[in-house]
Amino acid sequence: MKATGLVVEHNPFHNGHFYHAQQARNATGADVVIAVMSGNFLQRGEPALVDKWTRAKMSLQAGVDLVVELPYRYATASAKEFASASIFLLNALKADSFVFGSEHGDIGAFHQTVQLIRSNEHVYQQAIREAVHSGSSYPQALQHAFVTLQTLVPGQDVVDLSKPNNILGYHYTEACYTYSLPITPQTIQRIGAGYHDEITPTQSIASATGIRKALFETQELHTAASFMPETTLNELDSWFTSYRQFASWSQFWPTLRFAILSKTSQQLAAIAEVTEGIEHALLKHAASSSSYDEFMRKLKSKRYTWTRLQRMLTHIYTGFLETERTDKLPDAIRLIGMSNKGQLYLNSVKKDLELPLVSRLASSKSSFIAQDIRASNVYYLGFESEKLHQLVGHEYKKLPLMI
Repeated sequence: MKATGLVVEHNPFHNGHFYHAQQARNATGADVVIAVMSGNFLQRGEPALVDKWTRAKMSLQAGVDLVVELPYRYATASAKEFASASIFLLNALKADSFVFGSEHGDIGAFHQTVQLIRSNEHVYQQAIREAVHSGSSYPQALQHAFVTLQTLVPGQDVVDLSKPNNILGYHYTEACYTYSLPITPQTIQRIGAGYHDEITPTQSIASATGIRKALFETQELHTAASFMPETTLNELDSWFTSYRQFASWSQFWPTLRFAILSKTSQQLAAIAEVTEGIEHALLKHAASSSSYDEFMRKLKSKRYTWTRLQRMLTHIYTGFLETERTDKLPDAIRLIGMSNKGQLYLNSVKKDLELPLVSRLASSKSSFIAQDIRASNVYYLGFESEKLHQLVGHEYKKLPLMI
């Protein structure tokens, strides 16, 4: 059986994700679509709208055959680390290819961009250092460095690395070169709304960001119903009926505030990504802010992007220390769910897998499991619902979904 891979968050699964899975299958001729999915905390430093089990179920009901979890260490990391671990897992699962959506839409340009940067690494890194030293944020510095390189090869077809999906696509492609992976990258043109766009009634495809914003503002599912498959709508309706709350930092603010204020400045400084003395500002503004939005307005500065701050806060919330960060790539494949076809595929490749396949945590020796369990437990504690509090400690008992 032939497999292709996707790197996803599905927060929540919407029509654009359905299109992505469908086009990936068609473009590669794959029998099976595998998704490497973030757990309960995401790459931009946010709690997922609903938990990973619900999001995996949405995916499996709408065209994905196999869902495995990207460990917390990498799900909440920089784009480069996030991408490297994701593609490493897809390759370990014997996927022949992976397909990502991008603003550019031409895989040749991604190869050329990777080769351009790799062959001019010294110039590129120097330009980044200069830009950061002059006060630019790290993403701004990356774009400045890339523009600097473009002047060396005018007219070459390269991708615009100021676009969020192009950035991820670049790092996915780069991972194949860095680790000499045989898996083949492919890209499809993104259609519909942009990454940050709000929902527009005239479109059938909206961004996950726009959908979440509409849900938080109205607390009514019908406002985003036309942008999601019916199966997603049903899962969200079931979740909200049961728990009366979707996850966000605004909802989790009392617990996050406690996580900050219960620590000393020295303890905060030991948390991953808490650097340059920002622990003092964290304590000061957490004490004086009654809401998450107020806290972030006080904390935000030119030096720190919103995403960087949120990843920092995610690590504070989960107690993830700087000493726990590692360059070690995933050492196991955590199975979250599968379709019948996905199960057939696993049976056909199980003996050839390069990493242990984990379906029950109690039997796993993965070095990342403790972090994933901790992140899962504190995710459920952020809600007001006692029903969700009862899920604390259940990670060991959960078996993969079968759809």
